[in-house]
Amino acid sequence: MSWVMLVLAGLVEIAWSQSIKPTEGFTRPVPTVICFALAAVAVWLLSKSMQTLPVGTAYAVFTGIGAVGAIGLGVVLHGDPVSAGRVAALALIIGGIVLARALG
Repeated sequence: MSWVMLVLAGLVEIAWSQSIKPTEGFTRPVPTVICFALAAVAVWLLSKSMQTLPVGTAYAVFTGIGAVGAIGLGVVLHGDPVSAGRVAALALIIGGIVLARALG
């Protein structure tokens, strides 16, 4: 169940990362509240997963899921550039997540 909570935390972190820009520097109240709520939920889910998973493993996987999702959505939704270096970096992050799960 801890791994499920951790994956959910990572997915919420992806949503949170996408919710930052619409706040326009935290000057728009509704997007700002949504942003803070998503951050709180992500950290709460992460903390739940850390009740049984090692802190380092949980945090690394959490940020890895968030990074992969944020970059992926940036490419798909915002036209961010795709390069061999970015693809290689994503592959390494995904490989690290899979390895952490296999060993953890």
